[in-house]
Amino acid sequence: MKKSLKYLILLAALGFSLSVTAQDKTIRKLIELGTTDNKTMEIEDFIANRIGGRPVGSHALEDAERWVADQFRSWGLEVMVQEVGEIPVGFNRGPWSGRIVNSGEPLHFGTPTYTSGTKGPQRGHVVIVPKDDREFDRMKGTAKGAWVLLESKSRGFALSFRDSVMLSKLIDAGALGFIQSAELPIQIHYDRAHCFDITMDNLPTVCDIKLDKNQFEAIYAKVKARERVELEFDIRNHFSPGPVKFHNILGILRGSKYPKEYVISGSHLDSYDVACGAVDDGQGTSVNMESARLLALSGAKPKRTIIFSIWTGEEYGLLGSKYFVEQKTVPLEKISNYFNRDGGPTVATSVTVPQAMYDDFVKICEPIPAINPDFPFEVRLREGGPVPKKGRGSDHAHFVMNGVPAVSLGLQDIKGYDFNYREIWHTDLDRYDKCIPEYLEHSALVNAIVLYGVANLDHLLSRDGYYIE
Repeated sequence: MKKSLKYLILLAALGFSLSVTAQDKTIRKLIELGTTDNKTMEIEDFIANRIGGRPVGSHALEDAERWVADQFRSWGLEVMVQEVGEIPVGFNRGPWSGRIVNSGEPLHFGTPTYTSGTKGPQRGHVVIVPKDDREFDRMKGTAKGAWVLLESKSRGFALSFRDSVMLSKLIDAGALGFIQSAELPIQIHYDRAHCFDITMDNLPTVCDIKLDKNQFEAIYAKVKARERVELEFDIRNHFSPGPVKFHNILGILRGSKYPKEYVISGSHLDSYDVACGAVDDGQGTSVNMESARLLALSGAKPKRTIIFSIWTGEEYGLLGSKYFVEQKTVPLEKISNYFNRDGGPTVATSVTVPQAMYDDFVKICEPIPAINPDFPFEVRLREGGPVPKKGRGSDHAHFVMNGVPAVSLGLQDIKGYDFNYREIWHTDLDRYDKCIPEYLEHSALVNAIVLYGVANLDHLLSRDGYYIE
């Protein structure tokens, strides 16, 4: 009996040793791949430059969804495609240009998604919006074929023509479009109020232009001084019959011991299209996908299932992640943690957790500081907070509203690239050249190590102290 017990203890110890060795081997392989064969920027290049801006309802988003699913399959992951919703009319953007006819000066501007383009190059004189009906009656004859300067400042969203009597009158009088002053860089969103109500029978008919404030002010001053100014715009905004469906793409690395417990890593694929959506959130998606590739190619066999969630419709109201949570795609109580990446192209240098998670994360993150001395890594402590009542910010929102932990990696511009995310967020600067390759490549490796570590714990992360009433 004693010999049998000793034999069982020896086997258990040997099994534990083999398990640790296998885990260490996987971590070593991850680090080798992540430092010598990192594909983060290749993924980013394809998303941002080959496909481009990806609003809901666009051919670009449909193409991106298919490409992401194909990449996951090529790396050996299971793929789940979730139909989240549909939009009645599709929108696709072609090139746009404008100039001051008098001087030939090119114009710097943008137009919100789901707003009208021109009928080829359209030239017209410029007028200032009338202040009241009496002024409109005096000038309505000049509204036909005119570009109308508005007094209001642009916040990037489309004008609500339906809610403005004056704008409707100017449209009926034959105005070509409306121009608002826009701060630099130019921020461009979408027709938030009406994009899901547009049909092929009630498409927008006049342009909604957000113009560089410096050019706007110069043009306004000349028109105010009764100088004749002519502008020409050629804006290729195209609509296509719908409905157009949009989808979450989930890459799944199935757990070997606890397949019905989950670690989730999320980022959103949809973007605005005044630029190419490289930072918001092409960088997050690239980091997320490269983490999946590194784990798949390393031969990782995590105990828990890891889901790489490429969400849709984040910019239109967190639609994809909300759908995942509300449909109870997986049991929420079985999610160890949801990691979200959506923000600047900065580098992962920390994680901040409550006391109950601290020892687990210290152990998980132990290999990270030695990877690159330029990028230290720290596990920090924090106090818990209340469960949020409203979903806002990014795709973590509906997870935390339902009590799921959403610890995310802390990001930092540690080398001082003088990066300002607010200058890129939803603007015409959201381009590939704004990404910082060394930051994103390192972050993908760190993300993979942390995901693997959480998935390989013998227990779900403790939620004690994460939320406090």
